[in-house]
Amino acid sequence: MATSRSSTVQQQLQRELQNARANTDELFRIVREEALYERPIAERHRILFYVGHLEAFDWNLFREHLFAAQSETPEMDQLFAFGIDPVDGGLPADQPKDWPGLGEVREYVASLRARIDDALGSGNFPSAKTNGRAAETLLNVAIEHRLMHAETLAYMLHRLPYEKKIPQTRSALIEAPAENPLLEIPAGQATLGLPRDAASPFGWDNEFGASAVSVPRFRIRKYMVSNADFLEFIEDDGYGAREFWSAEDWRWKEENGIRHPAFWRQDRPHWFYRGMFEERPLPESWPVYVSHAEASAYARWSGQLLPSEAQWHRAAYGTAQGNERVFPWGDKSADTSLGNFDFARWDPAPVNAHPANKSAFGVAGLLGNGWEWTATPFGPFPGFAAFSFYPGYSANFFDNRHYVMKGGSARTAARLLRRSFRNWFQPHYPYVYAGFRCVSR
Repeated sequence: MATSRSSTVQQQLQRELQNARANTDELFRIVREEALYERPIAERHRILFYVGHLEAFDWNLFREHLFAAQSETPEMDQLFAFGIDPVDGGLPADQPKDWPGLGEVREYVASLRARIDDALGSGNFPSAKTNGRAAETLLNVAIEHRLMHAETLAYMLHRLPYEKKIPQTRSALIEAPAENPLLEIPAGQATLGLPRDAASPFGWDNEFGASAVSVPRFRIRKYMVSNADFLEFIEDDGYGAREFWSAEDWRWKEENGIRHPAFWRQDRPHWFYRGMFEERPLPESWPVYVSHAEASAYARWSGQLLPSEAQWHRAAYGTAQGNERVFPWGDKSADTSLGNFDFARWDPAPVNAHPANKSAFGVAGLLGNGWEWTATPFGPFPGFAAFSFYPGYSANFFDNRHYVMKGGSARTAARLLRRSFRNWFQPHYPYVYAGFRCVSR
């Protein structure tokens, strides 16, 4: 019975891997071929790297921990193995000529994909535990790694000039102003993380170590901070007021000449929003996308704070009765009728576009439409144990230089909307689909 169950689950996961591949294949197709050697974000690899990286990651993961297969392309496997996360460091200096030709990279990808599928189809996993759980874990890792890249690649392609992309269809949503009151969240508990037991679903290593945290009473904004809200901060010279910025954040802002969100452009006296496929007059009711540094400065300017990870959880999943919901709206699985997520749109929607996407306390838009910065540095839960097959996935970022984000964006896959999932970024990276909401005591 256990073997049958394991086989069925693995077959389902293999289908999910195929779907995730289709997603990233389609994403690369919006880039005109001559632009694949571009580097739209200076801190990241050229786009071509990611064409090879997704398959190289799967191959290196499965080859070493599932298949016990020999590499036929060790140099390429190494070249495409690792991305970049520079924190206030030097920028990559490689040139297009330093990379293989596009045809060679595509042949490499096709070859690895065929070898992986043949091995997965055989079901012969000599390097995995006999109970099949290890194979399931590795398949989940491959799927979610690819889906996370489907989002972070969108950040990169967002910065690519419009003429270097093939436009995609876009749905229009009605703009509507939204009052943004403070809502009362009574004192209670927030359960962070997943329990460490055999019944737990898949989670990344940083998700494990469930603990109940007591959260004192606080107040939180019903909606995320909108572009219109943030414009008030700019017009009040928030970027020029030293008192709203930490010393490190101020230095970063001044050295880089930052005077507004990376998604905005000014043509005096007008402001414009740089969407994925077109520029438009600033949509005032969309959530503002900013770095953690900018979000923190706004919160200080407004006399408020960014929520802690535990406060965000309490507002999102808690109830007055003391129990906690699976999703903010209840137990119903996430579908795109409930929010702006799972690749339904390329750009944000108004902060009040999905009224059913709200918690028991009435806090709205908590999943999708933009990740939400918290004030909590990314760190381990009690009893943290790194994945043996991917030891640096989380532990490399437990450095007090990355902050937890919760929620999800328009380009976040539905399976990553689980309550325990944690995202994180450094505070000076302005290209993430990330906004915030404020809290008060």
